[in-house]
Amino acid sequence: MSNKPKILVARAIFPDQLAKLEESFEVRSNQADQVFTPEELQKELSNVVGALVTGSERIDASTLADAKSLKIVANIAVGYNNFDVPAITAAGVMASNTPGVLTDTTADFGFALLMATARRITESEHWIRNGQWDQWSIVHNPLGMDLHHSTLGIIGMGRIGQGIAKRALGFGMKVIYHNRSRLPEADEKACGATYVSKEELLRTADHVVLVLPYTPQNHHTIGAKEIALMKPTATLVNIARGGIVDDMALAQALKEKKIFAAGLDVFEGEPKVNPELLKLSNIVLAPHIASASEKTRRAMVDLAADNLRAALAGQKPPSLINTELLQS
Repeated sequence: MSNKPKILVARAIFPDQLAKLEESFEVRSNQADQVFTPEELQKELSNVVGALVTGSERIDASTLADAKSLKIVANIAVGYNNFDVPAITAAGVMASNTPGVLTDTTADFGFALLMATARRITESEHWIRNGQWDQWSIVHNPLGMDLHHSTLGIIGMGRIGQGIAKRALGFGMKVIYHNRSRLPEADEKACGATYVSKEELLRTADHVVLVLPYTPQNHHTIGAKEIALMKPTATLVNIARGGIVDDMALAQALKEKKIFAAGLDVFEGEPKVNPELLKLSNIVLAPHIASASEKTRRAMVDLAADNLRAALAGQKPPSLINTELLQS
């Protein structure tokens, strides 16, 4: 019988990273990559001291009910709306995430999704696949909206939002932003960004990108009322979290051409997608892959593992969320 501490790796990770964990821990791994039910997750957490989890694992009071030995849940993600942080803290369990290591990759993807949305890339591909290229004309091709010299509005100006703003400078875009708190002047200057109210941003921007964290207060930050403020030629891109946008309201707005197009990497109730969105041609859909490069996903697993190792060694994890545990 092994004397190594027992940990759970709740979803598949790269084999060499799993092997490295097995040098120090007795690992219960899920390389089959089947999502645990809440009951299965509760059972899995009942006899381990640490767990690497992802956004597909909801960690709350019920899943922690039998986790008497658990010291840390380390999220392999920067967002942690899958964590009930007060419940985790009340259970005396550390919670961590993986900020920083995915900033550039996610910003790259956000800008790529913006470009695909504005220039109708996926719709144009369908033209080719459906044999419609012979319908080419000056005015009847899928005509898009320019990015260069347009106004980009960013809601949520953390690391990723700032990364997108800096990329926009290369396209000669005017960048405006709205955030819970205004950036320091030096950061605004580095991004070439101007702070405005959310309402002014929605009325002014040619393209709106959402990069804010999900909280109950941010639920449906963009709904029918907000979409009604936008230009009919505007695009909306969400790389934040599902629930930031009212997907049904967005589907209706796109159907009625109240805005030009949308690009979504995240959805309410994912992995399920509102079927009304799937009926539309003026939308680009991606399966929550903004951080999906091998280099970045490896870095995320490494940081999550570093958080776990630190917690189990009695040290502060590098990206601890519930820091109040160390102050009590």
